[in-house]
Amino acid sequence: MLVKSKRGWELPESMATPEDVYLRRREFAKMAAAGPILAAAASPLLAGAASAADDPTMDLYPAPTSDRYELDRQITEESVTTTYNNFFEFGSHKQISKAAQKMETRPWTVKIDGMVEQEMEVGIDDLIRKMTLEERLYRHRCVEAWSIAVPWTGFPLAKLVELAKPLSGAKYVHMITAMDEKSMTGLRQVWYPWPYVEGLTIEEATNEMAFMVTGAYGKPVLPQNGAPLRLAVPWKYGFKSVKSIVRFHFTDERPLTFWAKTGPAEYGFWANVNPNVPHPRWSQAQERFKTADGDIMMPTQLYNGYGEFVADLYSGLEDEPLYM
Repeated sequence: MLVKSKRGWELPESMATPEDVYLRRREFAKMAAAGPILAAAASPLLAGAASAADDPTMDLYPAPTSDRYELDRQITEESVTTTYNNFFEFGSHKQISKAAQKMETRPWTVKIDGMVEQEMEVGIDDLIRKMTLEERLYRHRCVEAWSIAVPWTGFPLAKLVELAKPLSGAKYVHMITAMDEKSMTGLRQVWYPWPYVEGLTIEEATNEMAFMVTGAYGKPVLPQNGAPLRLAVPWKYGFKSVKSIVRFHFTDERPLTFWAKTGPAEYGFWANVNPNVPHPRWSQAQERFKTADGDIMMPTQLYNGYGEFVADLYSGLEDEPLYM
């Protein structure tokens, strides 16, 4: 008799979202595209749903779901992930979802420059339609020790690297967030080193798990979650998953990233999840998994549980401060 052995980070299937519940969510996403959502102004979630329904790429959603990346917990309710957000351009608190609706995501141009064969600018809708979209169920672990699980839609970052055609000397890709002073009132916090800059090595960027997000919950991603284009690197702390990207810059220089500038004693370039390396101000051994019914305490996993896909990236880098 064939017996399937669960991997160390997998929990019982009973903790996963029931299939019928998840499918009903996806069906709702289709219904949202069919017409306006009533009382959209009544809440940030409904307002965001209305803007998603008007998205020029709405016909691409929901995308087929990959079965390669399994969850060990239920999917976090959309009502949580769209109202509990870090997006410092809109404020240094979690309740930025309403303010984020003011950000205009069309027109939106993405610049690709630096050490590439030919620099280019591409409209976001053209970029999205160049790619084959898929849905991936990923865990997300914030450096603040809370976590969620999200059905992201998008395409591998490796495909964008392929489009960019970096030169052989390019070692890093810098990713830069938009700076819209009209809607992003958080930019008035002049003590922060704007713009928000993050980066990966080329090897990390072309790893199969590095994912460019264009949607979530079966429809285009909402402004508070990083519309129209954000990064998801689930083996790293959440601040590495830069939102609302307008520029990809290929270079041979490691970027001095936003949080490394802000708190050099607390945040480093690599930021791989590790329960055994505490933040200077709190432990990382446990995490608070967020649900609509409250937080669930869970043990933190090395690389957020994705070591089988990414651990080999760091072979030979034992002297690097990989975790934070």
